[in-house]
Amino acid sequence: MQIWTDSKGEEYPNLDAVSRNWGGFSDDVSEVQIDGLSDQEEALSLIGLVPWILVRCSDWTMVPLENLVAASRGTSTRIAVAIDEEVELNGAAFALGGGVDAILVPIQMVDDAIRVLGGEWQEELPETRVNIEEACVMSIEVAGVGERVCVDLTRRINDGQGMATGSLSGKLCLLHGETIQSEFVPTRPFRVNAGAVHSYVLMADGKTKYLCELKSGDEVAIISSSGEQEKATIGRLKVETRPLMMIRFEASGSEGQIVVQQAETVRLISPGGGAISVTQAKEGDKISIITDNRARHVGIALNAGVTEK
Repeated sequence: MQIWTDSKGEEYPNLDAVSRNWGGFSDDVSEVQIDGLSDQEEALSLIGLVPWILVRCSDWTMVPLENLVAASRGTSTRIAVAIDEEVELNGAAFALGGGVDAILVPIQMVDDAIRVLGGEWQEELPETRVNIEEACVMSIEVAGVGERVCVDLTRRINDGQGMATGSLSGKLCLLHGETIQSEFVPTRPFRVNAGAVHSYVLMADGKTKYLCELKSGDEVAIISSSGEQEKATIGRLKVETRPLMMIRFEASGSEGQIVVQQAETVRLISPGGGAISVTQAKEGDKISIITDNRARHVGIALNAGVTEK
């Protein structure tokens, strides 16, 4: 997706991010002001005849834009839309899932557009990965009763994916999403039963938070056993009192632990993408973790050592 800016004589310093400095006229762009149904019909009539249609809406609504995006699919015409407020960015960028082909924003909103698109303005997305290490389960212990957090996402995740959580910020376990069919309960492919409230969780920006600090709208990291990283938005959180268990593990000569609900639907990701139910885990099992020996301050990694137990 392209980012255009109405520069008004200025230029955005990151030229790689801005595809076009819009001056108000171009031979390859037909601009349409949509104030009503007849204006939408005019824009629809141009599809297939012009390279670009730049849409401006006096009263921002999604439906005309979605209609244009749908009609332009498979044609030679691409849709750009002028955005004046940050709240409109997300709807335009992801209309009908794929979004428009370009967004035109004032120069002061370019950074906001880059953030909302999450890198999709680039022609090629850089691969995002984290380093996964194999750990060995040392023991499984009863951890009493406490509060655990189910993280419900606004999208489904796949088999082999989950979130990175744990009691120590430098040793986070990969907890599998509830995508696996069980005999007694249906799948919840949008959910990760992420552990006790004190646990750290890896966020999409590389910082950590405590599970008890999360809120709807936060973006968490979704990670596979191979280290591929995506992001997902939290839709809601379920904090409930449940029986807990502590799983201690060892990796590269140091120990870590995670406290999770004692339930067969809570699973650890194992090397190779498999899943081990915590109620069936045993000493010697291999699990996947993320290690980071740096200290953290309010979730931000620092180049300083730390000892956690």
